[in-house]
Formats: sequence, C-alpha cells, structure tokens
Amino acid sequence: MSYLDNIRTFVRVYELGSMSAAGRDLRISPAVTSSRISQLEDHLSVRLFQRTTRSLTPTEQGKAFYAGACEILESVENAEAQVVNITENPKGTLYVAAPLGVGRRLLAPQVPEFLKLYPQVTVRLRLSDRKVDLTTEGLDLAFFLGQPEDSNLRIRKIADVARVLCASPDYIAARGSPAGGDDLVSGGHECLNLRFPGATEFQWRLMTEDGPKRFRVAGRYESDDGDVLTDWALAGHGIALKPIFEISEHLEAGRLVPVAENTPPEPIQMACLFTHRRRQDPKTRLFMEFMIDRISAIVRDAEKRGQLPR
Repeated sequence: MSYLDNIRTFVRVYELGSMSAAGRDLRISPAVTSSRISQLEDHLSVRLFQRTTRSLTPTEQGKAFYAGACEILESVENAEAQVVNITENPKGTLYVAAPLGVGRRLLAPQVPEFLKLYPQVTVRLRLSDRKVDLTTEGLDLAFFLGQPEDSNLRIRKIADVARVLCASPDYIAARGSPAGGDDLVSGGHECLNLRFPGATEFQWRLMTEDGPKRFRVAGRYESDDGDVLTDWALAGHGIALKPIFEISEHLEAGRLVPVAENTPPEPIQMACLFTHRRRQDPKTRLFMEFMIDRISAIVRDAEKRGQLPR
C-alpha cells in the first residue's frame, strides 16, 4: 500500500499547494509528507514539484501525473466497491465545504448522527464564506447559497431560503426604521456587508413593486464572516441581510427586528455542488441525501418560527 499512500499524498499536496497543509490534512508529519513525495519522484525519475523556501509549484510532469493519479485512486475505490457491500457499509474520507452559517447551524450538528450510521467514514468539514473550487481543492461536495459560476459541475437544489433585512431595537431607536430600499440608500443607514476577496456581490437585490432591483447600499462595517455581521447587528451597529435560519432565535426573542419590509430580499438558493465522478461514490451520495433531508426540515422550521413569509 506504500505506493498508493505516496500517490494519495501527492494528490493532496498538488490540490492544497503545500507540503505542510497536505500533511495536516492527511494527519502525517511534514517529514513523512516530504519523504513520500521524494519516494514517488525517485520511482518515476522525474521532479513533480519545484520547491523553494517560499513556494511549491507543480512541474509539467507533475501536472500530467496529477490527472493519472486521480484516475488511479478512483479505480482503486471502484475496485473496492466491487468486493465490499460499500453501499451498505461505505468507508473512506469525505471532504465537504460549506459557508460558515450553513456549516455551523445545519451541517455540523448532523455529522455525528451520520458517522454513527456509517462508522467507517471520516468527514472533513471545511467552513468558509469564500467561494471554493471543488476540483483544485479536492472536495467531494460543496454546499452553498446563491448561484454557481461553474457550469461543468452538477448541482442538487435543497431549498429556496427566505432572507430578511434586520436590525436591533437600539439601532432603530437611534436611526429610525427604513421602509424600503430607497430609504436604505438615501437615509444614510449603516449597512453591514459580507465581503471577501473575489466577491462580486456589492449590492443588495430586493423585491419592489416593479420586480427585483439592486440597491447600492453603504456602510463602514464589512467582514468575510457572516456571524460577525450578526454580532454587529445585535450590538446595534447597523442593518444586516441574513438568511432566516441563521437568526430565527434572535427574531423570536426580539433581539433583531425586520426592517425595509416594503422591499424584502429575494429568497436565495441553497444547493450542493459535486462533480459527476464524485456523485458515483456511495459515501458521497449517502451523505448528500442524508443532509438534504435534514437541512430542508431545519430551514422550514426556522422560517416558520421566524414568522416571516417565504
């Protein structure tokens, strides 16, 4: 199995772009990671990566070997599936990405139950509000809110998630409650924005009598973590645009109050992305179906408790 281990290590180093990151991901030391790459290079008699003290980049030979290495690992998984009742007893590691709010509130609480049902599966959950790349980051599934940009990926819709513009009672007492999007812009309201490197959404898309319209809102508070925006809103620093499932308890308790209700936000799609190849893996399929059933129910319940229309 040592050659396969070397190939698996190479694939993770290639995808993560770092020996140390791959080592942490595979739970091996940097020395073992480096040794496995060196063994593979000796076996192939080529240099797979160009190494400097600051960077690691694949060579042309490394780029060519990566595609074949992925096919090798896929073939091994398929072969194992032929001799093991893997649909009933899946095994292996699942790499799953999700936005922070989705991951913390919807996925992470369900993972223990899934792992109890399938004890030979390991789940590596990667949470970030930035956009991820399934192929380059070696992910099996990516849950997301919005519309995907890569048309080559497969998509499984989960729900249309209701959203709300909200602020704390203290903010409303101090600054007033905007009736709609025009008031958000002209009234000088402090709008809390979710932004991260590469973000393309710098306006709020709200529903008006004439249909959807984009409003160029402004504010001094920005973060790439949606929970930080919620904390700022709770502290009275501004108005946030949030999925209801993330803040339903605050709406119920009155800590946050809907504003600009004449122009509510459009619902946003929640879905998961996967490649065709990943979809064929039984553990990926089982995890996706398991989570979709539970997430849909949680979102519906949160929206009901938030007492806002879909």
